[in-house]
Amino acid sequence: MHPKSTITALLALVVLACADYCSAQAQSPLIPTGNLSAFPTIVQAGTHPTLTWDITLPESVVDIVTITPPGTITTKKQLTMNVRVLGASVKVVWLDSRGRVTRWEWAPTEAQMKVNNGSYSRIFYNTQDNVNANQIVKSQTLSANTTINFAGRYRFDGSWSTLYNSTNSNNQVVALKDGDIPPTTTPLYQQPTLESFLIPYLDNQGKIKLGPRDVIYLMELTHTNKNDSGFDLQDLVLLVTFSE
Repeated sequence: MHPKSTITALLALVVLACADYCSAQAQSPLIPTGNLSAFPTIVQAGTHPTLTWDITLPESVVDIVTITPPGTITTKKQLTMNVRVLGASVKVVWLDSRGRVTRWEWAPTEAQMKVNNGSYSRIFYNTQDNVNANQIVKSQTLSANTTINFAGRYRFDGSWSTLYNSTNSNNQVVALKDGDIPPTTTPLYQQPTLESFLIPYLDNQGKIKLGPRDVIYLMELTHTNKNDSGFDLQDLVLLVTFSE
């Protein structure tokens, strides 16, 4: 076999060996890296070189951070964190005497973040119609063993709603990774009011669909009863991505 053919065949085997892993990374540009060398580099027909290789698979989010339910993140190494807002869909609705909607508008919604034992500070304040999911609203380099928490609330008629954060035991704010199932009584993908911005992040079984280094924060800001159909964790949604 020609040396180039030998190397090509080996690379095919390496790709096949990691196929299951690679398919799970379909949402991310991260790919395995490594090297392959042959000695000698020139061989006679009918002989074979000695091949040496190694491959490094991309780390998943659980390799680089710890997620403590409902939503505290602790870094395992120094990382860069980028935060995007996917949706801020709190609506204020006016009803007539028969319960019919006569008017509605988006309520200004605020996202906050806390690092370690510091105070919560604003990273986003706007309405759904002004959300740009491609815009990074917060970027920060975090050292190892840094804890991160997020919170959200909305404003209506000059007053703030309750601020719910990711340590709230009622799961008003939850952090989820790829393959997790949102903790709602009615599966999120079966909700008649499923927001369009969340559809790309759910598979047809209602599981979260993310890249390997992503964490999504789902927030419920308008209901506290998890048995209420309105408790759908779509009021404020953040996407947190980590890189080295």
